[in-house]
Amino acid sequence: MQKRIRIGTRESELALWQANKVRKELAILGYESVLVPIKSMGDIVLDKPLYELGVTGVFTKNLDVALLNGEIDIAVHSFKDVPTALPAGIVQAAVLKRANYNDILVLKDTEEFFGQPEAMIATGSIRRKAMWLNRYPTHTVVPLRGNVNTRLEKVAANDWNGAIFAAAGLERIGKRPGGAVNLPWMIPAPAQGAIMLAALEKDDFTIDACEQLNHPDTEICVGIEREFLRRLEGGCSAPIGALAYIDDRTEEINFKGVLLKSDGSKKIAVAKTAKVGSHEYLAKDCADYIFNKGGRELMIEDGDVEVAKHTIYSTKKLSEAQKKTVDRSIKVLDSDFIKIRYNRIPAKVMKQQHENVVITSKNGVEAILNSFTKDEIKFKNIFCVGRRTKKLIENSIGKVTHVAKNALKLAEYIAKDTDIKTVTYFCSDLRLDVLPSYLQENDVVVNEIEAYKTMLSAVKIAASVSGVIFYSPSGIESYLTENSTDKIAFCIGETTAVAARKHFENVLVASMPDVESVLALVHSHYREE
Repeated sequence: MQKRIRIGTRESELALWQANKVRKELAILGYESVLVPIKSMGDIVLDKPLYELGVTGVFTKNLDVALLNGEIDIAVHSFKDVPTALPAGIVQAAVLKRANYNDILVLKDTEEFFGQPEAMIATGSIRRKAMWLNRYPTHTVVPLRGNVNTRLEKVAANDWNGAIFAAAGLERIGKRPGGAVNLPWMIPAPAQGAIMLAALEKDDFTIDACEQLNHPDTEICVGIEREFLRRLEGGCSAPIGALAYIDDRTEEINFKGVLLKSDGSKKIAVAKTAKVGSHEYLAKDCADYIFNKGGRELMIEDGDVEVAKHTIYSTKKLSEAQKKTVDRSIKVLDSDFIKIRYNRIPAKVMKQQHENVVITSKNGVEAILNSFTKDEIKFKNIFCVGRRTKKLIENSIGKVTHVAKNALKLAEYIAKDTDIKTVTYFCSDLRLDVLPSYLQENDVVVNEIEAYKTMLSAVKIAASVSGVIFYSPSGIESYLTENSTDKIAFCIGETTAVAARKHFENVLVASMPDVESVLALVHSHYREE
């Protein structure tokens, strides 16, 4: 019997509309689902503007908890409310086609006040407040919280001249007033107008269902906007606007972004374009432009950026989203201390029958593809580690028979849940013994093919760095060729920690063997000091 998907949603009319849209689209695809309403902090605490609550994710945190606790299978979010770094174990499963991304002004009476020095406008958004005051510096902006219906009622009950809303929210539930004024000059929040579906990383069934609802163009555009936000290190407490859209005539992505001081007195804006498919650095280039024009100084002046008190170094490149999971008082530097060189795998290897193949990393997949085309690869059953590796395999080689979270889990599955007696393992010259040792102990023959080499590539790090993150014993070996051991060694797992203890006095180990957990360890260590 097919699983019934539980869709988690906030209880507001707009949130329920969005969740019902997801339910209807899943039904068209043949999936059965049910709504599970859950209250959020943003719905409960209504007497403060969002930027004064002191946390990000006020509308998403409780849904995240429900996901992790197994109470729901999908969390439906207004994407602009989602923090730039998702909790460990939760992934972005889909982005629906974007609706109207603009802001609008709902008027109390008429537009006559625009030409007057005094007026009162309501909004709970620090971005909208800053942009309004930048354009109308003599006006007064007052806080406005609550769901869409509550805010509309407050506009009617107060002496304000108007209040700013997201057009999409009002239009979705059919409550956009006829006299509402478009604000095309106001750059929206990153991902405004888009709906995002989150799911557990391990839940293949739900993720496969959600991926069928994904709108690629929207995913590209909001991804650029959110990367711009991440690179500026902004959240609910920073006045940042970003908008990317695709011009179908030119196949170009047009981007514009803005950073303001919260009182609107200063603004730094940027606008750039890039061809679709060549937009990898668009967000970075725009964020760098903002920084070069004094963006970081503006945020420090505005009190949004905390000066770094500690510097750590990661021996593997991290994404901007991963760096954002540590406190702003911790500066994170990074580079790859291990580099990969693909071997030329002999043609005769692929001519042999490989019924059961094991690949434990993306490097293994890319090494195989470096030697052979998809048509030359004739694997019957492919077993791999990690969803990213699985996706790469299925996009470039073929269907994956089974995916596991780590090498040990994969070895246990092959040994205990199948009748397999022989596997072909495409690996590195430097690899952990966990998988082959376990299989051999359980009478499974492992034929190893060295698909790539792991090379040491250390850099000299500054004396000011107080801690180093290690991901493997070979990473430690590489580090030691150029650097001293007078640092804290943050280790991703016990195997790495065993190697670190031979050289470092202070060795700390993450609770789980993943990047998110070791970064959480770094965050926790320095916050406790």
